[in-house]
Amino acid sequence: MACVKLGSKSDAFQRQGQAWFCTTGLPSDMVVEVAEMSFHLHKFPLLSRSGVMERLISEASEGENGCVIKLPDIPGGAKTFELVAKFCYGVKLELTAANVAYLRCAAEHLEMTEEYGEGNLISQTENFLNQVVLRSWKDSLKALQTCDDVLSFAEELNITKRCIDSLAAKACTDPNLFGWPIMEHGGPMQSPGGSLLWNGISTGARPKHASSDWWYEDASTLSLSLYKRLISAMESRGIKPEILAGSLNSYAKKYLPGLNRRQAASESSNRLAPVGSVASLSEEEQKLLLEEIDQLLPMQKGLVSTKFLFGLLRTAKILRANPSCISNLEKRIGMQLDQATLEDLLMPNFSYSMETLYDVDCVQRILEHFLAMDQVVGDASPGSVDDAQLMGSPSLTPITMVAKLIDGYLAEVAPDVNLKLPKFQSLAAAVPEYARPLDDGLYRAIDIYLKSHPWLAESDREQLCRLMDCQKLSLEACTHAAQNERLPLRVIVQVLFFEQLQLRTSIAGCFLVSDNLDGSRQLRSGLMGPNDGGWATAVRENQVLKVGMDNMRMRVSELEKECSNMRQEIEKLGKVKGPSTWGNVSKKLGFRLKSQMCSAQEGSVSKQNNGNVKIEKAKEKHGKEKKNVASDE
Repeated sequence: MACVKLGSKSDAFQRQGQAWFCTTGLPSDMVVEVAEMSFHLHKFPLLSRSGVMERLISEASEGENGCVIKLPDIPGGAKTFELVAKFCYGVKLELTAANVAYLRCAAEHLEMTEEYGEGNLISQTENFLNQVVLRSWKDSLKALQTCDDVLSFAEELNITKRCIDSLAAKACTDPNLFGWPIMEHGGPMQSPGGSLLWNGISTGARPKHASSDWWYEDASTLSLSLYKRLISAMESRGIKPEILAGSLNSYAKKYLPGLNRRQAASESSNRLAPVGSVASLSEEEQKLLLEEIDQLLPMQKGLVSTKFLFGLLRTAKILRANPSCISNLEKRIGMQLDQATLEDLLMPNFSYSMETLYDVDCVQRILEHFLAMDQVVGDASPGSVDDAQLMGSPSLTPITMVAKLIDGYLAEVAPDVNLKLPKFQSLAAAVPEYARPLDDGLYRAIDIYLKSHPWLAESDREQLCRLMDCQKLSLEACTHAAQNERLPLRVIVQVLFFEQLQLRTSIAGCFLVSDNLDGSRQLRSGLMGPNDGGWATAVRENQVLKVGMDNMRMRVSELEKECSNMRQEIEKLGKVKGPSTWGNVSKKLGFRLKSQMCSAQEGSVSKQNNGNVKIEKAKEKHGKEKKNVASDE
């Protein structure tokens, strides 16, 4: 830290308890009282430097110890007046960035102008402030920190504004162009020969490149009011939003303990945080800080991590922050919900009602913000696009990730017995149908909910199962659903039907692929040599395909057995209740039309096989006729 030495005399002041005495050999003829401290001094050194002291001495009445003067409002208090008294006596003292603001304000308050002596305290402090302090990042920061104690006086003299402008100018400049971040923030850099970097010019040492966040830690030492003004000054100078957001992130983590605890739990680093790294603020101060950070943070996607935003939202709910602050944080999270994790979404319910273990309503609002933003960004309506385009469209990647995230969240909150069915349905139905390529995750969440709520009526179970599309279940999910006793009978039948239909369609497709491979075998054998590797690869693929077909045939036969057993059971029930029961059941299940489609597909496959058999027989007959003609000749 830079300093200027004033005065030439040796120290002639001595402290005894709550009193200071001047040991020049002459008895003191006045007493100056500042707060609880008293200074036994002489009139002439003070009145020759200060206009205020001159007036007070002339107006004061003489007592036993001379005149008594009280200075209750002097900036900086007794410690600053001690330096002022030393300056008046010409005693040695150091003018530094830590005391220049106090001394400048005290000199103005005491009217220590050039009229009362050349090189008076006002001019000395003003020159040091302009020529030394404001040219240095560290000194400007230190002077600004001391302005908090004498803020009203510093504002009148523009000390605060000048320090903030100096810091903002340095922070907005490329740190690799100048020397202050290197020489002051990171310490002087030395080469092996001992030379230093001077003004950004290498004198033998390897240049050190500073990153754009070099000032974050220093700025976080400022009070909230001064930090806000510094951020506003930087913003007016056109600093990048991501740099500004990084500083706000650093400031929040220093003063909001909840953010640091969450970060420490999620990080795998073994480094311990330094003791006292988080400043202690009251709950009201933390609440005010959080609301101010929300106001300062630009409303833009990707400036800060989603984990940090969720940490702010949790803290805001704990501290009962302003509803507008909570709403803004939910909107920010909604803008980048696709970057969140399941752990982020699992926020405890901090409301007084405590209806549910987790705050499901908050997640629903965040999802709605995301969907509203997705509709604004999207160019076309998803309903007007082909399914194949939907699956491969890059713009749908975020919403697909969000759908998977919400399905995982539903599975986590489903075991909560206090989670009502309408709330579960509302969150599950909020995700658009096109966002889920498969409904396996939704099926898992529904199954967990049914298991945790066994008292649900059959109608509620059917209503809940309508959320998922049985045609979008994978084979593994279909196998599990077909044996799931918690699902309604109608859903199980639908799952079996669509699984059988899917398998039959796949088998029909496999037959077509097999015929194409057999037809191209002769062509490949005529065109390719025996050592060509392409034909061997095709043979291996054909073998793998045939093994898969065999497995599917076995699975189809098993499903047909299960389906026939179910039909027998339903027919038994129909015999007891009446002959029209099976028709009514099939109508309720919406099964009759689908079964006709299935049988039609079976007929098409069998016709195709019969056609192939007839062609083979015709070929054999034609060959026999050729043999007979040859023998006759």
